[in-house]
Amino acid sequence: MSSVMAAGTPPSDNYIECIARQTDRDRLTVLRSTNQIRWLQTILRNVNTNHGDFVFNADRLIRLVIEEALNFLPTCNKTVITPKDQPYEGKAFLKGNCGVSIVRSGEAMEKSLRQCCRSIRIGKMLVRHPEEDPNKPAKVIYVKLPPDIAERNVLLMYPLM
Repeated sequence: MSSVMAAGTPPSDNYIECIARQTDRDRLTVLRSTNQIRWLQTILRNVNTNHGDFVFNADRLIRLVIEEALNFLPTCNKTVITPKDQPYEGKAFLKGNCGVSIVRSGEAMEKSLRQCCRSIRIGKMLVRHPEEDPNKPAKVIYVKLPPDIAERNVLLMYPLM
């Protein structure tokens, strides 16, 4: 996708349009609305929630979203030996996963992704939406992505989607 783009170089104006055309809307997954999620959303939407509680509970909800997203990354079977010297048939992520955060809002999700995947590579994009005409496509102002992003599975971190 962007492996030829230099870090920090804004792409062409039609970059976002190209991405939008490639999106498969049938693959959208909505997190199941559980009592825990509804409880977190209630706290977050309450005008009387103080800042500390808001941040704590927003981080919890983001963590749930990240953990659900990780379920969609490819895995392989992996056998390990337990402390009792018994084999355990488990799973391991295939190499080549990364996150890309949309600067400002998406950066709130980076901490949760790093808590779940310590050494995951994270890229950044700064996108500006035209204020004068909401029908115009957004413009990418800044991009810094792993050089081999075209070969990676990407978790897009943009909590406003």
